[in-house]
Amino acid sequence: MVSVNQPAEGAAAAAVVAANAVARQSRPRQQLAAELRRLRDLAGISGRELAKRVGISQSTLSRIEAGNVVPPLPQVLSWAKEVGADADCQDSLRTLTEAAHSPEVRDWASSLADRAHLQDDVRAFEEDAQVVLNFQPALVPGLLQTADYARRVFATFDPPYAPEALAAALAARLERQRVLYDPAKRFEFLITEAALRFRPGPHRVLLAQLDRIISIETLDTVSIGVIPQDVEASTTIPHGFVIYENEDHAVASAEPIPGSMVTRGPELVDAHRRRWVALTRMALSDNDARVFLAELRDEIHRIATN
Repeated sequence: MVSVNQPAEGAAAAAVVAANAVARQSRPRQQLAAELRRLRDLAGISGRELAKRVGISQSTLSRIEAGNVVPPLPQVLSWAKEVGADADCQDSLRTLTEAAHSPEVRDWASSLADRAHLQDDVRAFEEDAQVVLNFQPALVPGLLQTADYARRVFATFDPPYAPEALAAALAARLERQRVLYDPAKRFEFLITEAALRFRPGPHRVLLAQLDRIISIETLDTVSIGVIPQDVEASTTIPHGFVIYENEDHAVASAEPIPGSMVTRGPELVDAHRRRWVALTRMALSDNDARVFLAELRDEIHRIATN
């Protein structure tokens, strides 16, 4: 979930500095993509032919050259060999690949310097993915939020949204939720009990939110796992993260306090996957999760009606 806000008034200068830092961070990925494309063009090899030689699909090759996918180092070196790159060029590609695998951290001020919200960025990841793995330890994931819950969450941000920006962010978040009904996709959620109990308003707000989760869970495209508070821990609870998986690549995102973090390097994405697997061992699923959600909903209903 992207929980972001407009930068504080007077932060324009800081935003410019931060934007330059972001550009420096994303530059290795774009430089690697441009260099791989340049080498292929110089070698006079078609994308289809090079993809066959390297052992990847043509669509993956196109994503690599566009900078949307960061290939692993062995794949880059295979690419270099097939296009006849010399030793110095291969060393340069190795350095660029290692830099491109580092996470990209974008602070909120620079990300929001020229727009009201970042929901469209998240939507792009969701629409591109075939499988989305979403772990949230603190509050209900954005894709599952009711309008009232989401509005109240956005209203807690500091600095606060301007009214028109809050309305735009809320509308964009709700629009994102249409992707849950795409039969070609799969969404798996892991939510802690603490997140399910997070209440950004009166008990009726949480009650409606739990009803929403119970309803969404019936979709064929959605599965929901719940990590109870008193479960025996098999791993520590990290910050929330989301893994977006496609047939030829994967991206992981998270939201530490300074800003949003996007990870494209395969090894680091795999680290997120390992943590996901460890967390699923602690989670209730299928009917057990449904029973837990129903009992929690009944508990909140009793509180709300007393």
